[in-house]
Amino acid sequence: MFLARFFLMLAIFSEVAGTSSMKVAGSGGSITSYLVMYILISISYYFLALAAKRISIGVAYACWEGLGIALITVVSIFYFDSPLMLQEIIGLAMVVAGVVMVTLGEEHAKPEPLAGQDQQRTHQFQVQ
Repeated sequence: MFLARFFLMLAIFSEVAGTSSMKVAGSGGSITSYLVMYILISISYYFLALAAKRISIGVAYACWEGLGIALITVVSIFYFDSPLMLQEIIGLAMVVAGVVMVTLGEEHAKPEPLAGQDQQRTHQFQVQ
């Protein structure tokens, strides 16, 4: 599960970098800036696919998109000097709260019993 979450974090950070570079590429950037953007977004989808092998796709996508939006907004405020209105702050807080709720609601696999314990339980049921 740790590896899946690590892949999800890599997907989120590469999405934030790729989407942030979109503004640079779109405002008179060179072909190189477009290449960087496409590569980072492709890396993001690759790591999202790896994370989705162990995390349900709904949870993985909600975290990827929700946290990505929040982090891209932070980048736009501090790097691109974009203003943020109260309505947008409330909306972003709701997105983060939603991601937390989805993540906390995720079902976790039950641990596998040890080989000896499983056989002992079966034997106990047969004896009674």
